[in-house]
Amino acid sequence: MTIQGRNLFSDDIEFIRRLIADNPEWHRTRLSKHLCELWSWRTDKGLLKDMACRSMLRKLDQRKLIVLPPARNTGHHARRIKEIAHDTTPINGPLKALKPVEIAMAGGHGDADALFHCLMAKYHYLGCNGHVGEHIKYMAFDRNQRPLACLLFGSAAWKTAVRDRFIGWDAPARQSNLKMMTNNTRFLILPWVRVKNLASTILGACIRRLGTDWYQRYGHELCLVETFVDRSRFLGTCYQAANWLCLGQTTGRSRQDRYNRVKVPVKDLYVYPLTGDFKKHLCGDI
Repeated sequence: MTIQGRNLFSDDIEFIRRLIADNPEWHRTRLSKHLCELWSWRTDKGLLKDMACRSMLRKLDQRKLIVLPPARNTGHHARRIKEIAHDTTPINGPLKALKPVEIAMAGGHGDADALFHCLMAKYHYLGCNGHVGEHIKYMAFDRNQRPLACLLFGSAAWKTAVRDRFIGWDAPARQSNLKMMTNNTRFLILPWVRVKNLASTILGACIRRLGTDWYQRYGHELCLVETFVDRSRFLGTCYQAANWLCLGQTTGRSRQDRYNRVKVPVKDLYVYPLTGDFKKHLCGDI
């Protein structure tokens, strides 16, 4: 079986059982870190893939293949969103009046990151409680440092028929190379901002720096960006204006749903290649 992108065999599961039995005092985090070290399960920058391992262990426990020790913190604790003061004075008029538009990464636990989450929680219809796995957050500001927009790029969808046909990869190639894709999971133009062509301008500016930022943070290249547009809410105009390619529609499954259990609205799927030979990279031909 494959969980969290890792192939697991019966011997692996038996080893995990013995590890738990031989170390009854170990908590889940210690188990996951020890497994990562034993299996050399690391990111391209050499960091332990502890979060992926803990997720794998939880899924094995849910399938009753192992029995984990009790969680020290029970339940899911959503990120606490701080209320950050921000100017909501209407911003309109020509785009040139806002330039230069600055794109800044938001990360860690600084002021920019707190503002990012505050704005997302208040004004994006899906919110933005937290992120698991590789991701990058951007904020856009005008020439007077007033916030204009927030964008989040995170994990690509595990499986999407129309995208997978477009790329032409098989299941093993997808499993190995999905990390070379990212998904624009959130794009928020703040509701008091009404400026023609601003959304596509910001989107283009983020895409131009995304590959370099990703490599510097995670140590591997990106080849393709995707996003899913809910047509019941949006037309996808800014993606079209920024030269993204619409591949078609989804089948109404959740982005990470491997088992056909979660039904979601049908969405348009857009992609943007970051390299000319992205299909060869993703298919493992390079």
